[in-house]
Amino acid sequence: MPRTLALVALGTAALLAGCQIAPPALRIAEAPGCLPDAQVNALMQARQAAKPFPAPVGLSEADAACTRAKVAARLANTEGMRVGYKAGLTNPAVQQRFKASQPVWGVLHNDMLLADGAQVSAAFGARPLYEADMLVRVRSADVNKARTPAEVLANIDQIIPFIELPDLVVDAPPKLDGNGVTAINVGARLGVQGQPLAVPTDAALQQALLEQLAAMNVVLRDAHGNTLGSGKGSDVLDHPLNAVTWLAQALAREGQALRPGELVSLGSFSALLPPRPGLKVTASYDGVPGLQPVSVIFK
Repeated sequence: MPRTLALVALGTAALLAGCQIAPPALRIAEAPGCLPDAQVNALMQARQAAKPFPAPVGLSEADAACTRAKVAARLANTEGMRVGYKAGLTNPAVQQRFKASQPVWGVLHNDMLLADGAQVSAAFGARPLYEADMLVRVRSADVNKARTPAEVLANIDQIIPFIELPDLVVDAPPKLDGNGVTAINVGARLGVQGQPLAVPTDAALQQALLEQLAAMNVVLRDAHGNTLGSGKGSDVLDHPLNAVTWLAQALAREGQALRPGELVSLGSFSALLPPRPGLKVTASYDGVPGLQPVSVIFK
């Protein structure tokens, strides 16, 4: 596997220029259209084998949504029940990388979520990466009506530290645009969740938490305390809870809605980084009292 391709998400043009791309095993049609079942099955087989698949190109938004639905249906058979959603490309820098003008979303399944301190193979996917993220848990279906971070906070009951472990899965990540990212279920593969922080019911405490979430510094560190990546809460759509309002509206356009108990992954607070064996990564949320760090160990 060409190792340099795992660095694509860092957005470094010099690295991209040096990538050697293996010839695809299956050609994806250049013409727009929902991927047919045979190609979706081949994508899922490649995902299972942690082998790169030809990047889907030329998809319309409708084509991408149709393909994502097929992928999610197959994931339900291999990754357990749906437990929530992933909002992707919520960081403007990541949107720019994928030539997208808006976020995208995918589906999270039960077996994708691991406990704090999990040990994970550094080669967990075809194009394995890690990033600082965060989950929230829906308390009330009224979250679907939320239009502000304050309204979101009033309708969730937990904020959960989260290191996402996405897999871009394709042979040529630079070919992916926003619709291509949607088609591969936004690269949802694994993630490590930490100790939940209960959302306070007191109005003054909620207001303080809203401000803390926007101003927080999210930092990825290795076992020696060296910084691997970082970002601010406001890097995600100006406030991380805006990812929930965007997602609820996007789901509504497809006749879906967030349900109590479901989780939402809010997006990238750091660059997407390649794992390596022996690396321990810890995400901390500096500025949010009570929100504990979460760690993953790559083997």
